[in-house]
Amino acid sequence: DALPIYAESEVEVKSVVNFIKGHGNVKAFISIHSYSQYLMYPYGYTCGSAANKAELDSVARSAASAISSLYGTRYTVGSICTTIYQSSGSSIDWAYDYGIKYAFAFELRDTGRYGFILPTNQIIPTAEETFLGLKKIFEYVRDNPY
Repeated sequence: DALPIYAESEVEVKSVVNFIKGHGNVKAFISIHSYSQYLMYPYGYTCGSAANKAELDSVARSAASAISSLYGTRYTVGSICTTIYQSSGSSIDWAYDYGIKYAFAFELRDTGRYGFILPTNQIIPTAEETFLGLKKIFEYVRDNPY
């Protein structure tokens, strides 16, 4: 059987969309994946720039610096289109276009040696450094209301 392919066809995605639409006061949206060590912001479906691209880039670079401060893990920062490739279906693109000004996607460790099978001894360090990056983003969002 073919799976449905349309916006919000997956129950998990529909649940997130319904939460955001029902809440009405979401100020930041974070999507976390593995792997590649990227910290990206909109857009992916187009190579055009987000209206506040400079701000998003600055916040993402600050978060990447915080991540690096713990174990030296380096993240590449940029829009989805310029960092990886043009692609549709990104939840951060949807969130941003819905009005959530601060939307970011993390691609966590590593850069390809282990891929999706990260060694267990890297899981806690990845969480610790990621927390520092998230904290930096959330502090910025808190201090820059819109």
